[in-house]
Amino acid sequence: MTGVTYGASVRPDTRVIGRRVLATIIDVVLLGLLASLFTAPGALIDGWGNGQFSDAASGVLFSFGGLAALLVYFAYFTIMEGRYGQTLGKMALGIKVIRESDGRAPGTRAAVLRTLLRIVDGIGSYLVAFVVALVSDKNQRLGDMVAKTLVVRA
Repeated sequence: MTGVTYGASVRPDTRVIGRRVLATIIDVVLLGLLASLFTAPGALIDGWGNGQFSDAASGVLFSFGGLAALLVYFAYFTIMEGRYGQTLGKMALGIKVIRESDGRAPGTRAAVLRTLLRIVDGIGSYLVAFVVALVSDKNQRLGDMVAKTLVVRA
């Protein structure tokens, strides 16, 4: 947030749980569509082929497609949130990720921590993140707590 220094007297508005949920849905749908492009060749060979070669080829293509999709997922959240503080979903909903300490974009280290903790936060279709954010004072999910970040109105 330009021109605003966060401290004891200024506290950013973190009451954006509904927007966070919708932003996550947007991001997951977009990443799911992209992942389908990576795995489509394996599906096509599996559907068209008949026999041992097609089974092996589709398995290899599915594996590489899944790995590529996982790398894109990790890079998407790390780069977008680390550098810009927003994913496409967050941009659409008018929220962003900031460092608790100074209100700036989180940076790579914090974004990597947030992204890695999505493994835990994402349990039960992000139910863990939702419940933790509801009960925390600053509406933080586990990834935010570890990375020392907040999600606020942009």
